[in-house]
Amino acid sequence: MTISRRDFLNQNALGIGSVALAWLLQQERAHAIPKSLPKPGQTYDLSLKKPDFAPRAKAMISLFQHGGPSHMDLTDPKPELTKFDGTDYKEEVAYSFANAASKKLFGTRWKFRKHGECGTELSELLPETGQIADDICLIRSMHTGANGHEVSIRYFHGGIPGVLGRPHLASWLLYGLGAETHDLPAYMVLTDPGGPPVDSTNNWSSGFMPPLFQGTVLRPKEPRVLNLDAPAHLKGEPQEQNLKLLQTLNRQHAKRFPHEADLEARIASYELAARMQTAAREALDISQETKATQELYGLDQDATREYGTRCLIARRLVERGVRFVQLFLAGQPWDNHSNLATALPSICRRTDKPAAALVTDLKQRGMLDETIVHWGGEIGRLPVTQNQGAPEKNGRDHNGQGFSIWLAGGGFKPGMTYGATDEFGHRAVENVVTPNDYQATLLRLFGLDVNELVFPYNGQAQNITAGRKARVVEEILA
Repeated sequence: MTISRRDFLNQNALGIGSVALAWLLQQERAHAIPKSLPKPGQTYDLSLKKPDFAPRAKAMISLFQHGGPSHMDLTDPKPELTKFDGTDYKEEVAYSFANAASKKLFGTRWKFRKHGECGTELSELLPETGQIADDICLIRSMHTGANGHEVSIRYFHGGIPGVLGRPHLASWLLYGLGAETHDLPAYMVLTDPGGPPVDSTNNWSSGFMPPLFQGTVLRPKEPRVLNLDAPAHLKGEPQEQNLKLLQTLNRQHAKRFPHEADLEARIASYELAARMQTAAREALDISQETKATQELYGLDQDATREYGTRCLIARRLVERGVRFVQLFLAGQPWDNHSNLATALPSICRRTDKPAAALVTDLKQRGMLDETIVHWGGEIGRLPVTQNQGAPEKNGRDHNGQGFSIWLAGGGFKPGMTYGATDEFGHRAVENVVTPNDYQATLLRLFGLDVNELVFPYNGQAQNITAGRKARVVEEILA
């Protein structure tokens, strides 16, 4: 009886594991690759590519905060909002939930104070972020122009508001630069044990690019990779013999189809799977970290243990050559339409310490200069009350007109704030930054030109912004 290579792989996986299999299947399904390349030297694989100019960053960790953190309660102090708390707001407001809408201004219930030598003002809800104020670039003038979650998430990740089927920013990085590691997937996603984020797998899609460039998801709970060990009866020499046989079959198959770059890439990915048996296990073993490092991330505290563990794993992954790591939260915990007084402190307690620890740890290890850390959501919140009856149950509705994110490392200017919203925190009014500007700026730090990094699709040379206006925000670069 004859057996195909695919059947052989399925029957003799030998402990490759779910992450490796996902990686192989991405390569196997990398069909419909355009015949013409956008520019000389660009290929549809993960081989290292030459950037357009000298890069500042080699890797990025995105701490995506689904739901829209309330900037006027966290990162953007508004004394006028507090002064006129409870009075009617005179400007027009676009509500997402009109049934609970009001025009009563809602001043923050938390105190702000200056931090670090830079003097950046941050809320008492972010005490650990305050400790890294001199290391972060805080943008207070983000603007999507839309209040919805999915429409703004897709704008940040894919370059066009609300449009599905677009490659993620990380996919563009892998396409443009290739991979620094041959033992682990170059783009990894760390999801929440509580469930998927809003918009689910669209958050790490490669869109119209080959699946080779999409995110590889780690399990949110231990074991984070299933079946890394081969069955007992196949360990050692039997496994080595089977892998050698598979390699022989692969090479014989390749000889029948010479000059097939995608076939060579698939064969290379099968070999990656075997290497992952060792590399993935080692990368995910946080027991190798010192007690001091584990406590830095809050692994000794119930509130921060889970998120801190994922932040620590993210550092270990980029330390081993992974290009892009993104952490997500279940659902959208920053979407505080009600119970702001309790819900906002709760999510801050969970994420503040681990996020700050990540920046501190990267800096201590000399990795921050070449690693970008991003913290932020897709929108912010309105300065008016979303009325839920009792005052202690009130919250804030969506606001894509003005909000904050922060970035650290990889060429961003540390210890600075950039841009501003109006006196009530409603609209970005000074040095407005759009997600397309954010994307163009990140690509620049990786040595890529947003207008030159193109992929042929539907007969057109597409870039991440689909030709939309985007500027590199030079003022925030070191």
